[in-house]
Amino acid sequence: MVAKSSPIIIIGGGAFGLSTALHLTQNGYTNISVFEKDTQIPPRSSAANDLNKIVRAEYEDPFYTDLTIKAIATWKTALFAPHFHQTGFLHCVSGNAPAKAIATLKRFQESAERHPQIQPHVVPLTDKTAIRELCWQYDGQFPGWNGYLNRFDGYAHSANALKAVYHATQAAGVRFFLGQHGDVAEVVYENGTSRGIRTSSGRFHAAELVIVAVGAAAAKIVPEVGDQVVAKSWSVAHVHLTDEETSALRGIPITYARDLGFFFEPDPKTNLLKLCPMGGGYLNTDPRTGVSHVPEGLASSAFMPLDDELQVRRLLQHTLPALAERPLVQKWLCWFADTSDSDFIIDYVPNTSSSVVLLSGDSGHGFKMFPIVGSWVKDLLEGPQRQQPIARWRWKSQKGQTKANWGGDVSWRLGESKEFKDIQPNKPKL
Repeated sequence: MVAKSSPIIIIGGGAFGLSTALHLTQNGYTNISVFEKDTQIPPRSSAANDLNKIVRAEYEDPFYTDLTIKAIATWKTALFAPHFHQTGFLHCVSGNAPAKAIATLKRFQESAERHPQIQPHVVPLTDKTAIRELCWQYDGQFPGWNGYLNRFDGYAHSANALKAVYHATQAAGVRFFLGQHGDVAEVVYENGTSRGIRTSSGRFHAAELVIVAVGAAAAKIVPEVGDQVVAKSWSVAHVHLTDEETSALRGIPITYARDLGFFFEPDPKTNLLKLCPMGGGYLNTDPRTGVSHVPEGLASSAFMPLDDELQVRRLLQHTLPALAERPLVQKWLCWFADTSDSDFIIDYVPNTSSSVVLLSGDSGHGFKMFPIVGSWVKDLLEGPQRQQPIARWRWKSQKGQTKANWGGDVSWRLGESKEFKDIQPNKPKL
């Protein structure tokens, strides 16, 4: 067990890294440094550098339902509450939804309705009349839509939540190295044990424990992870509203059609309404290794593929038709760390004498756990036998499992994964 006064380095200033810094500090660890290659927190490459993320409790798997209920309770505490908005979650399928989407919706609804803490907040919705009675701002026809509204759920303003934890941990004594000072080139080992890290400028920083929390870039710092984790992305775009339109849509629930996509209430400071399509996502696979990495430079991901744009416009046509032809602005691909089964990896890296911990595999559903992720790391460090007690979060076996539809066996995902190189805008036709 690492002593609470020992030097600990956290690589990565995104959601998992900041949450870990917070919980370790709150539990008496006094010598923590965070290294982040961007010059700002939240980092611009972080999936959590965003207006909002869904915080919904119902899962097909009760394990994650119970964890999210704990997370929501923490979202309502003083540090996090300003950034949590319990607007509800309108969860439906449209009349053209494929069988997989319909079956997934049914399982999610059953999960919500059988949980005693969530069930009182669930309202079944059988048609557009029921939806429009509960969501009076909508004037779309909702063709064939049915599902439920869960008022227990909501969303968090993710970028602002990260900023709040950044300032709180700074005030508690956590040191932050940003930009060129925080750009970690490698973990330094001696006789199989980490002695610290070396930055790209060549400077060595000693540490008794190194915690790697760099999301989709995990394989660059911990190459041993192989294809347990791949970089995957879904696209994001926004519609810029007027002040009056933003005001009129305040309080709408997260509106989610499993076969189309979802959107949130507009942000009152920027007047941006965020839209995300549903789909299999995009990989950037290195043909030599079979591992997907985040593309170099943010500019290369600053677009929304045409098929995704058409899909979110259909979503608006169904719900808010007056916005369906509006220009889409601030478009990008949001890269995250994915595992084939959507379980996180929170474990010691093998053969490092328990001197390196990997936090990765948020799999597109990890941010809702932001307030409590760090508590899991604290439990790992203080647990017996230096082993992750939760089997599903352990280091995963190497199976050469990277495939075209990575993660497609996960029930809540629809569509086939595509390669980043094949969706580039202005890609010449052969």
